Amino acid sequence: MPSQTPWTESAAPRWGQPPWQIEFQPQPPATFPARADFAVVGGGFTGLAAAAWLARLAPGATVVLLEARRIGAGASGRTGGVVLGETAAGKLTGLGDVLDGFARVLQTLQVDCGLQLSGVWEIAHSNIRADSPFRWQDYGELGVVGEVAGGTVDAGRLVSGLARAAQLAGAHIWEQTPVLAAEFSSPIQLTTPHSRLTADKVLFATDAESLELSSLAGRVQPCLTLAVATEPLDPDQLAALGPEPRRPFYTVDLPYLWGRLLDDGGAIFGSGLVFVEDWRELARLDVHRDEARGLLEALEQRVRGLHPALRTVRIRYRWGGPMSIRRSWKPVFRRHAQCADALAVGCYCGHGVAQSVYFGAWAAEALLGLRALPEWEPRESAGERDSSDRMAAR
Repeated sequence: MPSQTPWTESAAPRWGQPPWQIEFQPQPPATFPARADFAVVGGGFTGLAAAAWLARLAPGATVVLLEARRIGAGASGRTGGVVLGETAAGKLTGLGDVLDGFARVLQTLQVDCGLQLSGVWEIAHSNIRADSPFRWQDYGELGVVGEVAGGTVDAGRLVSGLARAAQLAGAHIWEQTPVLAAEFSSPIQLTTPHSRLTADKVLFATDAESLELSSLAGRVQPCLTLAVATEPLDPDQLAALGPEPRRPFYTVDLPYLWGRLLDDGGAIFGSGLVFVEDWRELARLDVHRDEARGLLEALEQRVRGLHPALRTVRIRYRWGGPMSIRRSWKPVFRRHAQCADALAVGCYCGHGVAQSVYFGAWAAEALLGLRALPEWEPRESAGERDSSDRMAAR
């Protein structure tokens, strides 16, 4: 049964410029392949990790990764790089140790992305710990209420490192190659601007985009998440913010706020979502206009009000990135609704840095028949659609 996604080139620059640099040059074969053992659709953390893991575990197989724009052009290259172990829904049955698995994949693939597992502060506007290392002002007092395992990465280095590992292992990475349609026969037929690709197994890892292809249209809510980054803070400013300013944080109540420091001393703060009815509308969002601009201006004012040390700080980056959320807040990791030989993985609800790499390797093992699918997903047969996660777009 065919599935089509009308393609329009995304104006990603209108999402603003994140602080990361992606340094990778794909070297695909001279001609586009007609056949692949495994096709991966999507060049973010999930897809790149899956392609690298597939090529490593099945060195004789043909692994082809198809990316509509450039690798890391979506959520992965626009994340804040905060690493968390649990999902947005908390600990799930059969999830395993995400942080350990994430670190293991990076070590195995020799990806150097500046991973620092220093822990993550949970902060809130009430019930603040007496020994909170800082107390900021944000709709009242804001301070530490807990701590969870996690840390930070350089998202650009993570994208670049995974891509290099995949290519070095033998995967073929094709940028500027959107999948225009999929026919879920056996084998699966993927139509691209180059030609048709026939693949035995397919992983769809497009998160908030191409939802018809991944069978997630109507099941997840696409949106644009927003963030800003300051100029490098001087030692006095850093000391004023608290004794451990390099530890990332996120609020466990509303209004939501998260943040971290960059290697050069700049500070990232994130808050605000722009929801869309249809994922294609993401490409038309502009962080310099309308709702996104208003939310970023409000975020800047909020940052400057957190502490006197930030009152006159200059903002040097303003950006947004696509993401998707689900009513249950659980990540998606399931067989494709139309084909038992395809998987759909994504919808990390803002907790995706470690999970996406961990799940990418897991998905590769599942496609190779080496590992079962997660236990938290409904057991859905190809061609059926469950109603538990259908969402009405806002």
